[in-house]
Parts: sequence; structure tokens; C-alpha cells
Amino acid sequence: MELLQEYGSILVIVTAVLGFLMAFGIGANDVSNAMGTSVGSGTITVKQAIMIAMVFELAGAYLAGGEVADTIKSGIIQADAFTDTPGTLVLGMMSSLCASGVWLIIATKMGWPVSGTHTIIGAVIGFALVTVGGESIQWGQLTGIVGSWFITPVLAGIIAFIIFVNSQKLIFNRSEPFKQAKKYGPFYMGVTIFILAIVTISKGLKHVGLNLSGWETFGISITLAIIAGVLGAIYFRSQAFANKVKDQSSFGGVEKIFSILMLLTACAMAFAHGSNDVANAIGPLAAVESIVANGGDIASKTGMAPWVLPLGALGMGVGLAIMGKSVMATVGTGITELTPSRGFAAQFACAVTVVLASGTGLPISTTQTLVGAILGVGFARGIAAINLGIIRNIVASWFVTLPAGAVLSIVIYYILHAIFH
Repeated sequence: MELLQEYGSILVIVTAVLGFLMAFGIGANDVSNAMGTSVGSGTITVKQAIMIAMVFELAGAYLAGGEVADTIKSGIIQADAFTDTPGTLVLGMMSSLCASGVWLIIATKMGWPVSGTHTIIGAVIGFALVTVGGESIQWGQLTGIVGSWFITPVLAGIIAFIIFVNSQKLIFNRSEPFKQAKKYGPFYMGVTIFILAIVTISKGLKHVGLNLSGWETFGISITLAIIAGVLGAIYFRSQAFANKVKDQSSFGGVEKIFSILMLLTACAMAFAHGSNDVANAIGPLAAVESIVANGGDIASKTGMAPWVLPLGALGMGVGLAIMGKSVMATVGTGITELTPSRGFAAQFACAVTVVLASGTGLPISTTQTLVGAILGVGFARGIAAINLGIIRNIVASWFVTLPAGAVLSIVIYYILHAIFH
């Protein structure tokens, strides 16, 4: 308690800096995944991807990032274990943010797409082990996390495989692929909007007090899907679209249609990602601010100071702009060669998997889901189309992330403990 009384304001300022560092790492690594396939397929340039992602990630974080943050990340540790030692929890949250930010930046420099969620969970476990012991950790929660390493990439890969093969049979392997694309394009657009509406409403907007039932969410989503399909059909048959497609006898016009679909997917996924993953950076920061402001009282949930959310959103945007290129390159071109139609299959599969996982409560990494989806597209083209060396490095980085976050967190905790004691 003496720690909070003596250094309270300083602790909040330092934690804010570390929260910005964590948000920077999320922007550099996690945010880049949402736009990597769009860049790799040639749909948009890196500069355009950064601008689009910054707008939608920031919008998701700021508009739907939530008024309430979990102070104990994902229920991994029990809050009551720190009732008598709130200063320990404050230093632990600070070390977790610092460790997570450092690891995400290291992974980004290496071009590894890793999970920000799993990084912060590993970091929280690390400091809890050396402060209050293993009995404070809810080890059962880790079962779902470890399971998600295998389940979600495989599920996304299967869905991407099916979507890609389906588009090949319905469009690319026909005598008039452009005519077929204009025929089935509105259907793909409708299904895409349906899935993304569910993602955005159920995951992206769940924090703003929209207590919609499952049927209400379904109704809104299907209505938007029908509208999108009709508008798509009108646009694909318009002179404006025809003028954009110079050679309608080649696959160029077909890919132009898939480019539109893919851009829609990337924008909506970026919004949903921003609204959810910003909590990885601001959750611990909100916890520290609340504990200091309340004189050491710890609550499992806490109101958020008005400056916390914009800080996290800004950090994500800056991280994406400064360091996002390397992970974009790995996701967009390193695993397998992507075109708009292949990238759409991967993004669509990722969105579907996110919907299924959120419905079952499975702790999911968007990063791992998207990589699995891209792999599915690669397998549909044949094993030779996949860069196995890149895949080996990515999978290895996934397994290293939890322990790396834990070890870094322990080291940083002892450094902070020495400084403030």
C-alpha cells in the first residue's frame, strides 16, 4: 500500500507509456494480419492498407472498445489473490504490458505473425507465478488456449479450401469466367456481408450496450446481406464497372470482382479486431489506473478513465504505420502466392471461423486463424505452392509466444520491483 501512496501518479504515467508500447506492438503485428492478404494479392498497396486499417482499427477501438475492461486478463488469475498486496498486482500488470510490447515488436522485426492475446496471457501467468504462486492461476483456461492453436487454424484452412475450390468450379473453370463471376459475385457479396455483419455486431459492437438477441442479430445481418447482393448485382452489370474492366475475356475482370469482396472483408475484420484486441493493451492499464485511484481497492471489473481508450487506439495506429510492413509481407506473400480470389477465400474463412469460435466461447487468435486459412488456399493449389520454411518459423513462434511472454514478464517484474522498492 505504501508503494501506491508514494508512487501512485508515477506508476500510472509509466503504465500509460507501457500500455502505448503494447498497443504499438499490437498495431505492428496483429493489425498487419488483417490487411496482409489484401496487400499480397495486389488489391491495395501497403500505403493504402495502412490508411484503411488505421481508420477501421481506430474506429473499432474507439467506437466499440468498451466502457468496461477486465482487470484480470481473460480470467487467467484470480483477483482476490492480490487483495492484500495491490502494489504487487500493479507492478505485475506493468511488467505484463512491457513484456508483451517487447515480444510483439521482436516478433514483428522477425516477420512472425503471433498472437497479442496469447502474449499478454503468458505475461500475466509469468508474474503471477513468481508473486502469489501457481494456485492463483486458473490452469483450466489454458486448455482452451492450447486447443485453439490446433483447432482454429485447421477449421479456417478447411473452410478456405472449400471456398477456393468452389470458386474454381463455379467461375474459373468455366468457358466464360467473367460472365460467371458477375452471376455469382452478388451471391458471394451477400454471404460475405452476412458473415461480417454477424462478426461486427456480435464481437465488434457487443461493448456499446447493444443487447441484441441471436435472432435480432441474424435478422439485421440477413437484411444487410440481401441489400448488398442486390447492389452488387446492379453494380457488376453497370457501365461504370464495365469501363473498369478492359479485357473481359481474361481472368482480370474476375479478380476485379473478388478485389471488391476482399476489401469489404478486410475493413470489417479490422473494425472487429480493433474493438476487441485494444483490450489487451488497455485492460491492464485501466486496472492500474483504477487501483491507484481507489487507494488499492481491486475490482474484477472497473470503469475506464476517458483517456485510456484513445491512448490504446493511437498506439495501434502508430505501430501499424511504422512497423506493419514486415508482417504484411509474411502473411501476404510469404506463405503462398495470393490473388484477390485466393485472398478472399482466406479472409472469408477467417471471418467464418471467428463467428463459430465466438459462438462457442473458444479463445481464438485471429492471427493463427488467418494463417490457417491461407494455408488452406495453398493446399488447394498443391503442396508445392506453400513455403514450408515460412510455415515452420510461424508455428515455432506460436509455441514460443506464451513462455516468451512469461519469461520476459518475470524479468521485468523483478526490475520494476527493484526500482520501486
